Amino acid sequence: MNVTLHLKTAGDTLDLGRILAQALARTTPSPSLLLQGGLGSGKTTLVRGLVESLPGADMAEVSSPSFNIFNLYPTTPQVAHFDLYRLEGMVPDDSLFEYLEDPATLVVVEWIEYLDQDLWPGDAILLRWLPADSGRGLTLECLGETAQTMAEALEGELKPYRQDTQEP
Repeated sequence: MNVTLHLKTAGDTLDLGRILAQALARTTPSPSLLLQGGLGSGKTTLVRGLVESLPGADMAEVSSPSFNIFNLYPTTPQVAHFDLYRLEGMVPDDSLFEYLEDPATLVVVEWIEYLDQDLWPGDAILLRWLPADSGRGLTLECLGETAQTMAEALEGELKPYRQDTQEP
């Protein structure tokens, strides 16, 4: 499944994060969420919507982990939020790979393009932000069978944001 979405507002970006959170939390083990987009595109806003909709979010303060590489949020399921911006051309430490192998952890990776594609998880939802005249454009691509099944179950919830259903 490869879908193009249009998010008109930051609120839409938060909503998409909430939609993905609920689907990812229902899927065990959950596919990873891989984010690719420029500075200020809305990656961390999406993560905020995702984390804030999970149980335990009242103990989580979502911020871009670019300085410390990753944040761990005490939600259910636990969210490991990685930011690879400062690691361009380098391999991250083993913590990323340990969390990717932990079925109890929902892994979100910003700046995934800075990780060699051979090291990407086999089951993931890849969100790529695209240039847009207004709002935010992005594609949602499924990598792996679990991601595909999960995304297909979200078709109805994603419909308001689908590019091909938007009014001209």
